[in-house]
Amino acid sequence: MKPRYEVADVIRRYGEAFHAQRPVLDYHRRVLNALENCRTSSLGGHVEKCDACGEMRISYNSCRNRHCPKCQGAERDRWIASRQEDVPDCKYFHNVFTLPECLNRYCLKYPKALYDILFKSSKETLESFGSDAKYPGAEPGCTGILHTRGQKMDLHPHIHCIVPAGGIDRTGAWRHSRSDGKYLFPVKAMSRVFRGKFVAMLKEFLHAKGIAFSDALRRDLYKNERVVYYKRPFGGAGQVIEYLGRYTHKIAISNHRIQSMDNGEVTFNYKDYADGGKVKTMMLAATEFLRRFCLHILPKGF
Repeated sequence: MKPRYEVADVIRRYGEAFHAQRPVLDYHRRVLNALENCRTSSLGGHVEKCDACGEMRISYNSCRNRHCPKCQGAERDRWIASRQEDVPDCKYFHNVFTLPECLNRYCLKYPKALYDILFKSSKETLESFGSDAKYPGAEPGCTGILHTRGQKMDLHPHIHCIVPAGGIDRTGAWRHSRSDGKYLFPVKAMSRVFRGKFVAMLKEFLHAKGIAFSDALRRDLYKNERVVYYKRPFGGAGQVIEYLGRYTHKIAISNHRIQSMDNGEVTFNYKDYADGGKVKTMMLAATEFLRRFCLHILPKGF
């Protein structure tokens, strides 16, 4: 069913006020412009004709932008189809590597660098545990999916890692995980290793930028123990494909979640996971809604 309201409608009605209120990055402007003009006459159109009956249909072109709620369905299906043969039929584990809120200011200013470090440190953490003889003693595979948002469209960068229960050893043979399928690696140990790797890479980056790694930042980074957690494992390739299909091409908010758009305000649904996943509504000023949407416009390559 077609949604009553779209992100594009918010941009068309309130985009000018948003641009007047605050400086907007050039690549954010380009994304908002693409979404506003998606499937309109601004992008032109094409004619389809049925070979059997001759009926003709005229359609406007899509923007195909990575952040467009209307374009991600087809892109997701193509991506999943191309991944089908890459996924071994075995048990899988689901680990999540997350960044503390104190790093949000760096993610806003240096998103490409911080997300690169997040991917690299999580990858190296999995590899270091996988190669340990106490565990599989093998090189693990992984599909990592970057999410930057919470349900309220706030900034919450984290990576979902789907990892098979085993890996390839030095002889090229498959080795199963040694945890009897209960967990992949010890999550507390993974948290410490991941945080150590991430902080080392972050310090190197900040030093190159001439930014001090302050004692306050160090305390904030180390005060929370839980930076890696795991969810229930997947039973096989079918469940992994289903999961990836739901999450690989999600954007900041889907059109179906927008409930109203009146008097300079936008109301949308969200799940409150702190309250058992209950569906609630939130009202934001339209310009604040667009600001939060722009938090999740990713740099090129992500």
